[in-house]
Amino acid sequence: MKRILILGADGYLGWASTVALHQDGHKLTIVDNYSKRKYMKELNRDPLVTLPKLKTRLTSINKTRHKINIYDKDCTNYVELKAIIKKHKPEVIIHFAELPSAPFSMLNNIYGWKTLQNNIQSTFNVAHIIKEINPDCHIIKLGTMGEYGTPNIDIEEGWLKVNHNGRNDKFLYPRQASSLYHTSKIMDTDLLWFYTRMNNLRVTDLMQGPVYGLCVNSANEKPMESTFTYDDIFGTVLNRFIVQAVAGIPLTVYGSGNQIRGYINIADTIDCIRLTLANTPHSGKLNIYNQFTQQFSVNELAKLVKVSLNEIGINTKITKISNPRIEKEKHYYNAKHTNINKIGLKPTLLDSEVIIDIAKYVLKHKSKINKKIINPKVKWK
Repeated sequence: MKRILILGADGYLGWASTVALHQDGHKLTIVDNYSKRKYMKELNRDPLVTLPKLKTRLTSINKTRHKINIYDKDCTNYVELKAIIKKHKPEVIIHFAELPSAPFSMLNNIYGWKTLQNNIQSTFNVAHIIKEINPDCHIIKLGTMGEYGTPNIDIEEGWLKVNHNGRNDKFLYPRQASSLYHTSKIMDTDLLWFYTRMNNLRVTDLMQGPVYGLCVNSANEKPMESTFTYDDIFGTVLNRFIVQAVAGIPLTVYGSGNQIRGYINIADTIDCIRLTLANTPHSGKLNIYNQFTQQFSVNELAKLVKVSLNEIGINTKITKISNPRIEKEKHYYNAKHTNINKIGLKPTLLDSEVIIDIAKYVLKHKSKINKKIINPKVKWK
């Protein structure tokens, strides 16, 4: 069992990780300043269910195992974050404390800069503090497959071996972002690699694809429930499609719908965190995992939702709308993702059963769906 510091514990993945790792018996300290809640309120966006803040949710799970320490602090504040790390001496830091939205970052110059500032500064703070206090602490950072873009060659897992003019070397795989959010994540990786090679840190960077699914146990108890967003700014595409279907809205496919990405169930995200905890890198090594389980085009996802929900009497249509983003709509995409399987991931594959389970959860809260916040309003141009 380890002393673990989770940054950004209020989020979709942060809370799911908090509950799972607490159940595993780890000693947790969690941090969140609720900035995403603040920005969602500013932009009139709400999750499907508005959950209590961490202190309230912790009252249930704090009764079992180790008590969870909680801080309402901003991870861009170097002094405050350092004080927390010095006090609790984590063996592992899991870094989710970033603004997670491409549309948010492209909304205007204010939110674009907030994304860059928050994400890069929080990552810098973590790396620099660990360098000063305890280089043996394992930093686990949530990256994104979006860092790679859509190159016309296979996407390797983090690194690319290059033979140039008769000489060989290995470099971080070339990356090309399609939003300021993804640009900030590229800078995160560069910062972590700098501190790893300069100061012999131990770092794992999880290049994750879009996430879908639920964080609830079999009894659907509130302490397990994680934030489920479906809007045009903070929602992920599969969750959004399912909400549209339940609400009787056509599934909105951006552009041609031929855009291909790698997707992962939130249950597998948690398993990947567990596996990463059990596989600490050697001093001075940056491990990179491409964290997804299946590749789909947007068209394939929409058709799968349509066919699956028809089984439970939800008939939906698919419509194509003008793409608000600047991105390749027809492209080659073959991303490698074998490393996480090698250390033990048993993937939860997307099928009708998974989609129907998500839809049943959405149906319970159908009256809370706000149809006005689903169609895209942020344009890259």
